[in-house]
Amino acid sequence: MTAIALTIAGSDSGGGAGIQADLKTFSALGVYGASVITAVTAQNTRGVTAVADLSPEIVTAQIDAVFSDLDVTAVKIGMVSRRETIAAIADGLRRFGKRAVVDPVMVATSGDRLLRPDAVAALAEELLPLALVATPNLPEAALLTGRSVAEDEKEMARQAEAILKTGARSVLVKGGHLQNGEATDLFFDGNMITRLPAARVETINDHGTGCTLSAAVAAGLALGQPLTDAVRAAKAYLHAAISAADALAVGKGRGPVHHFHRWW
Repeated sequence: MTAIALTIAGSDSGGGAGIQADLKTFSALGVYGASVITAVTAQNTRGVTAVADLSPEIVTAQIDAVFSDLDVTAVKIGMVSRRETIAAIADGLRRFGKRAVVDPVMVATSGDRLLRPDAVAALAEELLPLALVATPNLPEAALLTGRSVAEDEKEMARQAEAILKTGARSVLVKGGHLQNGEATDLFFDGNMITRLPAARVETINDHGTGCTLSAAVAAGLALGQPLTDAVRAAKAYLHAAISAADALAVGKGRGPVHHFHRWW
């Protein structure tokens, strides 16, 4: 049977993040990718210049079209900037009995804010309870919990526990923003915390890292991997993609990670 994963996210015209990064990740990991586009961004390696949200009705129509025909075994949710869109996605997941990898995309790598303030509460109330795993970075975890941005792993663990109380089954807090020599993530499944360290890669080409990681987790799940194994494999894939990023020459700003580093 063909492994199929669905990404529900925004389009990045520069190709480094969003739907484009997700589909590249699925393909690189041997998974067929389907998509539901929530927004179109005018974006490149230097920033976001415009965002146009699609209507909740067309988002719902895309969800219905995919789930009514394709045997989707994993779902990833990325950029959803409006409360109405979040409600439409949550309704679709409930109707089709799906849980998802939820990447609470709030701020682009460039620093541009992508999630409207009134949508933060909606994301926590509507989508996190449907999350098989939530994958916030440190600023996103702080926004979701109403706490200061974590400066150490103890605070990362506290915020993971707080996010778990929203109804998410597990949480992967990404520690790339920590000011130390490692890029350490913490995975909390409600019973134990798994520490996932990696050597920090010195590069400015890190556009789309969050999208890529969450898509890689979804790809692992689509392939039938247990959640913890999917998270570990996704971390390893992303680290390799970042390590190879300087082999690409894309744009004049923060370039993308190298999704196809194993082949190109």
